[in-house]
Amino acid sequence: MSLTLYHCTRARSMRPLWTLLEMGLDHTLVTLPFPPRVLHKEYLKINPLGTVPCMVDGDVVMTESAGICQYLVDRYGPTPLAVRVDEPDYGAYLNWLHRSDATFTFPQTLVLRYTRLEPEERRNPQVVADYRKWFLARMRAVEEATATRTWLCSDRFTIADICVGYALVLATSLNIDEVFTPNIKRYWDRINERPAFRKAYDL
Repeated sequence: MSLTLYHCTRARSMRPLWTLLEMGLDHTLVTLPFPPRVLHKEYLKINPLGTVPCMVDGDVVMTESAGICQYLVDRYGPTPLAVRVDEPDYGAYLNWLHRSDATFTFPQTLVLRYTRLEPEERRNPQVVADYRKWFLARMRAVEEATATRTWLCSDRFTIADICVGYALVLATSLNIDEVFTPNIKRYWDRINERPAFRKAYDL
């Protein structure tokens, strides 16, 4: 095994890093300045998109954070972080994994871009306000799910919690504090108690 993960602190690469740490898998972590496509142009030879994460596992190269998490638990399991096909929550598990980026993180990236990454003259308060509301509206699903569950799937912590939990990491960095409704706040507190999360957060 020769896993290498290219990472920026508290970027979406935190999802696979957190998974690696929860599983105790040996890996090489390469931490880059953000955004690497601008500040570390040599990285474009590894990932022409210039985005993080990028994980290299032999001949396998992957750049989608939730997909890398799923690859790790399926390729290097068995692990309780995965939900098996024959478990009742398998469909919900897949839904949370895909929702984590397509529905939750996507609007946050627009808030990030138009508050911090674009030059001052290109920043757009209307886009920020619209996509902030979009994010908050979609996160109601997490508030509802955690009303009756400690974790999102199968009565245990899984990569669904890693992938959705990262949206809360990004919300804190973007000061979207309204997302911490009562159940989500308790869910966030449980996440923060996990040693692998604390380590991934700081790396």
